[in-house]
Amino acid sequence: MNIPTYNELLDAGVHFGHLKRKWNPKMLPYIFQERKGIHIIDLNRTSDKLVEAGEVMKQMAKQGKKIMFVATKKQAKEIVSSEARGVAMPYVTERWLGGMMTNFSTIKRSIKKMNNIDKMLADANLSITKKERLTLTRERNKLEKVLGGIANINRLPNAIFIVDTHYEHIAIAEAKKLGIKIFAMVDTNSNPNTVDYPIPANDDASKSIGIITKYLTGCIKEGLSDREKMKKS
Repeated sequence: MNIPTYNELLDAGVHFGHLKRKWNPKMLPYIFQERKGIHIIDLNRTSDKLVEAGEVMKQMAKQGKKIMFVATKKQAKEIVSSEARGVAMPYVTERWLGGMMTNFSTIKRSIKKMNNIDKMLADANLSITKKERLTLTRERNKLEKVLGGIANINRLPNAIFIVDTHYEHIAIAEAKKLGIKIFAMVDTNSNPNTVDYPIPANDDASKSIGIITKYLTGCIKEGLSDREKMKKS
């Protein structure tokens, strides 16, 4: 997988951080300079950390491990869900339910309920009224919106990828409690030490989110390809 060039990262606005007054001092090693009151991220460090994270994700995919993508902020939803689906990885882009990982057995029951509704609605021999069918459809759609991205997993993920560590702090807390590895885009207002693989980057701009996520899913795709080759050899 070709690493994005310096100019590509620049064009995507990956280097734009937050206002200086909002910064987290622990991000100092990843800041290049301050410009007009805004911190500028060192893209050389971004590139290094992106390669490191991508290589680990590639190896995890090669071993058949699952990485859950988490991005519920508006500008990240479609990008992340599309990329995650492309490599058959679970994702959460609507709302993080408290206990989604720490109380996974309850989540599994909700997924099972959604699948059972699907079977009922598909059963031509099932005798239910139009009103009952409508009620079931509404309930199913409600579950699908929140759980659709994780409907096919039957165990906890081995790692999670987070777009905004502030926004997804509950997911991070649950992952840390369970010892699940955390990859994350970390902006200048965040603490990079709360995750295992921080990638210093603008986590607000859709282009920045896109270029980082696409590179990582590209690495996963390579890992999955290597896994298939191993099976055939």
